[in-house]
Amino acid sequence: MTTYERKRAATGALLGLALGDALGFPTEFNDVPSILAKCGPWREMELPTPAFVTDDTQMTLALGRGLRTAMDRGYLAPKRLERPVREEFVEWYLSPENNRAPGNTCLVACNLLKAEGRAWQDASQVHSKGCGANMRVAPVGLAPGLSDEQRAGAAQLQSGLTHGHPTALAASDLTAHAVRLLAQGAEPGALVGLLRSYALENRTRYHHTWLGDLWTRGQDPSPEHFIARGWDECLGVLERLEAALRDPSPETDPCLATGEGWIAEEALATGLLCFLLFPDEPLTALRRAACSRGDSDSLACLAGAFAGAYLGAEAWPQAWADRIEYHGELTALGALWDA
Repeated sequence: MTTYERKRAATGALLGLALGDALGFPTEFNDVPSILAKCGPWREMELPTPAFVTDDTQMTLALGRGLRTAMDRGYLAPKRLERPVREEFVEWYLSPENNRAPGNTCLVACNLLKAEGRAWQDASQVHSKGCGANMRVAPVGLAPGLSDEQRAGAAQLQSGLTHGHPTALAASDLTAHAVRLLAQGAEPGALVGLLRSYALENRTRYHHTWLGDLWTRGQDPSPEHFIARGWDECLGVLERLEAALRDPSPETDPCLATGEGWIAEEALATGLLCFLLFPDEPLTALRRAACSRGDSDSLACLAGAFAGAYLGAEAWPQAWADRIEYHGELTALGALWDA
């Protein structure tokens, strides 16, 4: 049995993602003084009762179901992935459960994706780099048996279905890569350097097979120029993350160092910052992300995915895990990939 299987990284990441989402749900749109007044000391924040999640977890599960369907049908390829994920996103869009203040980009794109025969590239919101694509991408980093090419292509394609901005694509790719590295046992202290190297290696690599002509919607002179814009913004925020970790300040709102997380590259960096400040204290990482001035549910969602991938399912108190919304589906999907 591998370390990955023994610690149940997929279950840990999916549960952590949902727990962070639920913890940050009540604090989103609040500044830190307001959160402290409402919740008390941030290191003692408790999971709400009931533990409802947002569209972050709902769309993660939609992607997870679509990815599972695609892999059940054979070798993961663009068309094999696009159809079931598109169907799951549209089903989420039409569901009465889609009442958790979802982002406008997802709503607009999913409404366009409903049209049979419309190319997904024509639905993609190429000027949006909101965090809605990388907060849901963890399943791509957790699904076993994918090549580096498949994982990168799938991460960027699922982003492109809604968020087609090159920074959204690159941040989704980096997020999935980070989850995969942590699940495989990468040391947290080495993670930012590994992500920086990955970004530099892929800076001008446009995945034509997976993305088709998406780049032509961005008014760039070439596909390489299009995708490099995204990687450059991610490299810039990784530099800010490195600076924050050189002089860590756990009691300070993490958004002041790496951004509030409403946009993709900042969500990645601030979610990572919260995890890397407390790599062996997963609940503290979630609480730090939830007690922030930014997109607290998405930041805590990402921090939880990173912590759960690194530490496994045992990272989370059973009393918390048992009452998270969608617990059964989260653990079933995790168990499938852990096996």
